Amino acid sequence: MSEIAVIVVNYGTAGLALAAVQSVLDHQHPGHRVEVHLVDNASPGEDAAVFAAEHAARGWGARVTLWPETQNHGFGRGNNVVLAALAARDTPPDHVFLLNPDAALANEAIAILADFLDAHPGVGAAGSGIRSPSGAALTAAFRFPSPAREFVSAVSFGPLARLFPRARVALGPDTPAGEVDWVAGAAVMFRFGPLQALGGFDPDFFLYYEEVELMHRLRAAGHAIWYLPQAQVIHAEGASTQVKSLQSARKRKPAYWYRSWRLYYSKTRGRAGAVGAALAWISGASVNFALAVLRRREPAAPLHFYGDVARHVVAPLIRGGSPADG
Repeated sequence: MSEIAVIVVNYGTAGLALAAVQSVLDHQHPGHRVEVHLVDNASPGEDAAVFAAEHAARGWGARVTLWPETQNHGFGRGNNVVLAALAARDTPPDHVFLLNPDAALANEAIAILADFLDAHPGVGAAGSGIRSPSGAALTAAFRFPSPAREFVSAVSFGPLARLFPRARVALGPDTPAGEVDWVAGAAVMFRFGPLQALGGFDPDFFLYYEEVELMHRLRAAGHAIWYLPQAQVIHAEGASTQVKSLQSARKRKPAYWYRSWRLYYSKTRGRAGAVGAALAWISGASVNFALAVLRRREPAAPLHFYGDVARHVVAPLIRGGSPADG
């Protein structure tokens, strides 16, 4: 029987986070013992107090551990708080399941993922299929980003994308079960041993790309990543961050999104690789801008793209130093 620790990291979405936890407790997880850890990342409202009151009112007891943090660690470091405590136990759990606060189990997803990991020791992580609250299948399996993929994505021109299908990062919601580069961090289970050996999430990241970088290290260490769409989770994407993968690109991206992009490339491809990816990104956006003018359409790049990418990506890369600087 596997021991599984579920971690939910909340920031300002108390109602959704409570529903996420309750969805775990409402399922049976046959053949596995499950504990839940609910982290509040110093939410600006009364989330921590709400969690304490609901913990008592719902009689969660030892099944749910609350972590009322006094600072906002971001996603990766928020999970690391619990991962460090689990690693310090005499007997750590077999697996860790990360569940977004705006997500909820739709079936026995935890048991499905854990059964697969138990049967396949070479697999380091497995991600579930994800659906929207309306039932539409969402993308949850991906290829690693690359300079070529940045260019094709930034150009955002259908004929070019069809000409180079492997340049797409997102594999599509109809992707069958199988090995992939990485899976959505909204609902992913890690084998705890390899996760502990890697030191968990890189603390340099605040939000975005941290799960991609972690799975890049996991694969580099020889552990496969699998996508299992038969495990199902409902995800109200973007409810906690206000940034959606498929939202209108003409919204401005936050500074930490660009910083995380730069960190990912610097850590996985080095400074030269990050510069190459940035040039490919800017070049693709420029081609798209020209096409948009000719076609009388809005450009695909986010608002203030050139200024933000210069400030948060190009300038720190030119200065050099640690990837985390800037």
